[in-house]
Amino acid sequence: MSAFQFRTVPHVIVDAGAAAQLGAHIAHHFPSVRRALLVTDAGFLSTGLAEAPLHSLRVAGIDVHVFSEVQADPPEAVVLAGVAQAQMFHVELIIGLGGGSSLDVAKLIAVLAPGHQELGQLYGIGNVQGQRLPLVQLPTTAGTGSEVSNIAIVTTGATSKMGVVAPQLYADLAILDASLTLGLPPAITAATGIDAMVHAIEAYTSRLLKNPLSDMLARQALSLLHGHLVTACSDGANLPARQAMLLGAMLAGQAFSNAPVAAVHALAYPIGGLFHVPHGLSNALVLPHVLRFNLSHAAPLYAELATVLRPAMKGSDEARAQALIDTMQEIAATTGIARTLREVGIAASDLDRLADEAMLQTRLLGNNPRTVTRGDARAIYAAAL
Repeated sequence: MSAFQFRTVPHVIVDAGAAAQLGAHIAHHFPSVRRALLVTDAGFLSTGLAEAPLHSLRVAGIDVHVFSEVQADPPEAVVLAGVAQAQMFHVELIIGLGGGSSLDVAKLIAVLAPGHQELGQLYGIGNVQGQRLPLVQLPTTAGTGSEVSNIAIVTTGATSKMGVVAPQLYADLAILDASLTLGLPPAITAATGIDAMVHAIEAYTSRLLKNPLSDMLARQALSLLHGHLVTACSDGANLPARQAMLLGAMLAGQAFSNAPVAAVHALAYPIGGLFHVPHGLSNALVLPHVLRFNLSHAAPLYAELATVLRPAMKGSDEARAQALIDTMQEIAATTGIARTLREVGIAASDLDRLADEAMLQTRLLGNNPRTVTRGDARAIYAAAL
């Protein structure tokens, strides 16, 4: 067995209703904390679902300030505004409450608020220095796995994205409460769920850091997500299905934090950055085409994952690998999400620019089981058009 390392969040609570006890959980883990910043977005705040956790914080004697300026694909200005709020109120703990963007922003605020570094110094792998503020994460979508990942993505400039990857971005505590996801529309449920499935698939086939623990987590994540995604989309009030989706997304997050994602994400980022397509949907649009491209190098691994989705499946590696692709396309069709680039406003004239942008994602492309050239990237986009 090859040597490997594995890291994750040290404490996870999986409990429908736990958000209403947030204050008690924080008081238990951080008894000296008296001032906290809750990081979320205006849309989630308007649902009223933040009221119970906010009330519990106040009952626990914690003075909580709300920063609700997070937006999808958060730009640097949003991160810096959150840092300014944290510093202004001298907060001692950061709480992320929302989708992946809110959780990513919370991570960066926790790192930057002590004032050791500037945001521009963090980009890349392992560039965070010093201690961050204590960090608690509560996801409201079952997709990104950001609550247990060591990655934060920021939109830099007009369209490009940069990643911060460092162990300091692992939270101290993650709370998975499916009641926070009950208002999620079917289209967002589907896109974020497929995003989580992509995390599992890419972690399982990651070229450089694939390991037995990430493999185990990826397989279990894929089983949970496949088993409950359609139900969560068709019956959004089904709490057990929602809780299973949250758990699956978290397991996938633990997997890809240690065995990183690859070409699906590398090609998805430009779609989101240039055309403001949600991240999960961007992944779903290119997924089957990247999987087909990788078949020559990853068919045996894809075949193993196919048996997770269809346990009775027999046949050659190639046949089972193709069944994995077919199954992912069936999920997209069943849930009704967009399936072509044209459906989200992308034209043939945009493909060269997309390919150019994708080739800048060297951190991700290096993990892919098959080398991706610019010509390959353009051909994949063309197939997705």
